[in-house]
Amino acid sequence: MFNPFDEKPITLSDTMMDWDTIYPESYNKTTADPYTKVRVILMNGIEVESIMFSHQFHRNCQNNDLRRELAMLRRCEQQQQKRIDWLSPTDETALEKTIAYEQVAVDLTAWLAQHEPDPMVKATLDFLLLEDFDHLYRYANLLHLDSSIPAQSLVKEYVEIMPGRPTIAEHRHPVDTVHRPVDFNTADVRTKLNTLIIVSAEQQTMNFYMNVGGLYYNDLGRQLYQEIAMIEEQHVTHYGSLLDPKATWLENLLLHQYVECFLYYSFAQDETDKHIRSIWEQCLEQEITHLHTAASLLAKFENKDWRQIVPGPFPEPLHFKDTREYLRKVLGEQVELTVDLEDFVNVNELPDEHRFFWYQSRINHDVNTVPSHVVINKHQNKHQLDYRFQTEDHPVANLRDRRADNTDIGRTKSEVPQYV
Repeated sequence: MFNPFDEKPITLSDTMMDWDTIYPESYNKTTADPYTKVRVILMNGIEVESIMFSHQFHRNCQNNDLRRELAMLRRCEQQQQKRIDWLSPTDETALEKTIAYEQVAVDLTAWLAQHEPDPMVKATLDFLLLEDFDHLYRYANLLHLDSSIPAQSLVKEYVEIMPGRPTIAEHRHPVDTVHRPVDFNTADVRTKLNTLIIVSAEQQTMNFYMNVGGLYYNDLGRQLYQEIAMIEEQHVTHYGSLLDPKATWLENLLLHQYVECFLYYSFAQDETDKHIRSIWEQCLEQEITHLHTAASLLAKFENKDWRQIVPGPFPEPLHFKDTREYLRKVLGEQVELTVDLEDFVNVNELPDEHRFFWYQSRINHDVNTVPSHVVINKHQNKHQLDYRFQTEDHPVANLRDRRADNTDIGRTKSEVPQYV
């Protein structure tokens, strides 16, 4: 097993890059493997999280010697983030990239869930997986409606495109987005990796939609981005509450660097684009230096050994792969789940006076104005059907009708759930 602590780091100064290195050759949006795009988006989000964490650490630290160390690390992280984000080509539209963002959310969440040892964390991943899956379906209909581009041409056949838990049913009262934190002192290293990875990925999606949503060229698109951006904020809150609030700033710094090393190592194994694989390999070399620096800071300022926080060797690398059958299984079992404080419950089991129903009536009292429903309705009116890509029938019978968008399942009480 690869142990980054066994590797000899380069100097921190040698991690700095010039402009020719920072500005990369972009991938070809037509020929690039969808998983290459997925890796680029995820690593951009990982670097953005590391940068924002470092800024918050800097603002909450009184020791200028430590703040100067953080500034050195952060400058290289900034260069890495710019290099990775600029891999996206100039002819890739924001909506085309959005399809890739939702593929990240689907395939990443499904993989993490299948490799998560903590039942509580796995349940959270499974639950929110169905919501990002539905977002992919909504954006795919917008893409086909506005640009006549089938999203299948972008995701190939790696992921299906069909309804998940309908976005309209995902709007929950804020108090039900706060979950139980994980104890990092006893948690498996996989749980530590998974929670920080998924927080970073969902945060990047939230940030992306906040920034590009208002720039879409028509009202329907602007409205859809606005609605789904609100759900992404819920996801960031939900996932973020899993992180251990007892972990110190320096322990978290080490964890961030360990996550980055793990992902660059993982992606260097699988990347099919030689140019981008070389970037993952160089970033891994840089991050090994950052990890060793974080370990030395932890020892210097908190008198802790890195072994108290993470093991040396990495667990099984993260490999993007076909998760369609797993997703179908979760969808067939959990589409009607919602949240009651820290517990996932079937919407039919909630009392009539539950705040979920109050919040739904407050936000979605006029179903015909909810953007995620409107975009499907408009596609159905224009093409007689919604846009989908399925390999077989939908696993939930109530979501099979391509001529009518179901706005009740997972949102209102039903006497007989229609599963197959």
